Amino acid sequence: MPIDTEKSSSPRQIRQSVMGWCFRPMDSLSLARHCQSIGIEAIEGISSSDYGDVTNLGMKISLTSSHGFSNGPLDPDNHAEVEAKLREGIDLAVKYGAPNVITFTGMKKAGINDRAARKNCLDCWKRVLPYAEEKQVGIVLEHLNSKAHFNSDGTVHPMKGHPGYWGDDIHLCADLVREISSPQFKLLFDIYHVQIMNGDVIRNIERYHKWVGHYHTAGNPGRRELDFKQEINYPPIMKAILKTGYQGYVAQEFIPTGNDPVSSLRQAFDVCNV
Repeated sequence: MPIDTEKSSSPRQIRQSVMGWCFRPMDSLSLARHCQSIGIEAIEGISSSDYGDVTNLGMKISLTSSHGFSNGPLDPDNHAEVEAKLREGIDLAVKYGAPNVITFTGMKKAGINDRAARKNCLDCWKRVLPYAEEKQVGIVLEHLNSKAHFNSDGTVHPMKGHPGYWGDDIHLCADLVREISSPQFKLLFDIYHVQIMNGDVIRNIERYHKWVGHYHTAGNPGRRELDFKQEINYPPIMKAILKTGYQGYVAQEFIPTGNDPVSSLRQAFDVCNV
């Protein structure tokens, strides 16, 4: 991947965050301290029990968790849990000053066709939306790739792809966001997942930017570092994001492959610091 070393003469514009689960077994507080030394201002994907300690360091929480990607609103049997978890995530966002809480469509289920899945998701989100609007917290819908990614031993990696996930098309997810039609319900545009399922990353950013509330990164293939061994050219993508006027967070969600994850994080920060 060619890295554009040309930097803007203006102050840093991309507000970077980090996804904590990718850096386990490093604890949240240690990761937060490393982020501060690098220049990353926020963190997400950590236990809510760590929010207090992390924010006491001066770090921000960029995104709170909710119901997970498996048991989503596609299935009405999950609605009570999804609504409760989203409200809990909204309350945590208010408490710690996070702009957004995450949501997912959930996995496909036998007997639920696309039309029913769409209606079920929309009905569930619309019941939570007044609470999000009251609290001025965004709900962001994440698009995930549904392809199986195999480990060297032939097993499927649980976090590089999500076979069976219904919301695996960026166009479908953007359409769901547009149908909700609220400034508090937006798209979580995961560049890694979009590259795998749809490609055409920059033009999709340009097409859907007004509905985007959060971004994630990772190198493809393998959800690896943003390095020369993967195919996504991140500097022009970051510049395209800035060109849209986006002022939210771009979170690093890659899985380090080397022995020095902090160096990998610093390298990713530099690549995206356009």
